[in-house]
This record gives sequence, structure tokens and C-alpha cells, in this order.
Amino acid sequence: MEADRKTTATYLIAIAGTSGSGKTELAYRLAGELRGATVLSLDSYYRNLEHLSFAERNRFNFDDPHVLDWELITIQVGALARGRSIQQPVYSFEMHLRRPETVTVSPGRFVIIEGLFALYCESVRACCGARIFVETPDEVCFQRRLQRDVRERGRTEQSVVEQYETTVRPSAQKWVLPTACHADLVVGGDQPLDDSLKACLALIERKGMALDATV
Repeated sequence: MEADRKTTATYLIAIAGTSGSGKTELAYRLAGELRGATVLSLDSYYRNLEHLSFAERNRFNFDDPHVLDWELITIQVGALARGRSIQQPVYSFEMHLRRPETVTVSPGRFVIIEGLFALYCESVRACCGARIFVETPDEVCFQRRLQRDVRERGRTEQSVVEQYETTVRPSAQKWVLPTACHADLVVGGDQPLDDSLKACLALIERKGMALDATV
């Protein structure tokens, strides 16, 4: 829920793309260029699946937009847009459960919302002054996803391949890729990151927001 402390209004930027597209890396690089920027990951907002067994949770489709807590996302994104701090949930990808603790997110001049479905929900898009989609070839996305899930989320290669074929790729085609039509800017996730970064900064300036970049 919203915290009591109020700051000034905040400029929101949405960065969406398929799994492994490079959207998260772009979001953090962009945050590093904008003074007072915070990154909000929609991965934190998966619904709690404690009512399911661990085996059932492992088979769950986490690339479906309906497994996100959109009510909480809408409330907290709206609060950030008004310059209010929030208590962001913490999600365990190893156990597929929402953890009991939260993280305080205090917005500055910019908040960058990144995730598969950053451009999916109309109420979230409406809060964002700039909307960006990262478009990346499927084979590149797969290799990045494979390396990340094995290295960071304790997965086996076989489980990652099976999940990608059965849920990740079909869900991207059904729900994620169509949201590119809502973007003000589409960048290539396989092009040099500096080029994408410059294009994003130029977009924000065209939207009338003074960057006050750190470099």
C-alpha cells in the first residue's frame, strides 16, 4: 500500500519486451543515466501461489499476464506517479512464493517500470510518460533465458527448455509481442545497448522532460 511520505510528482517510463529481450538491462542502464531514477520490476508482483504444491507451482505458466496482481500494481504505480513511496512485494522464484517482507520504493524524478507486461495494462500505460518496447530475435531470447535461469534461479537446462517451448514462446506470441503497438519507441535488443540508450533518452526529451542526465 501507499506510504505516508509524499514527494514531488514522478515521471514514469515503461520498458516491455519478451523474456530475454534485454529490457531489464536497458532499464537499469537508463536509470543510471537519469538522476533520481528508480527501477520497478513487475516480476515482484506475481500472485502468491501458496495454495498450490511445489510441483504444481513448478508447472505454472508465469508468462501469462493473469498471474500478476494487477490490482496491487495499479495502486502502487498510481502512488509512484503521484510521488508517494510504496511497499513493493518480494517474490521468490526458487519457491514460486511471495515472501513476507517488502521493500520500500521511494520515487525520485523518474521511475522505470520494466517487465514482460509493462505495456499490457491500460491503467499502467496511462501513468507513463514514455513507453518503450525491446524487440529481440527469439533465438537470442532463448539463449539468454537459458543462461539466466540456470545461473540465477537454480533451474536445470532441461526444465528451462521445456518451459520455453510449452509456455514462454507461445505466451510471448499471444500476449507480449502484441503490446509493441502501444510503444512510443521500439528498439532492438540485439543491437548495441548504447544505441538503444541514446534512442530512449532522445524520446524522453521529445516528450518534454528535462533529462538532467548524470553523464
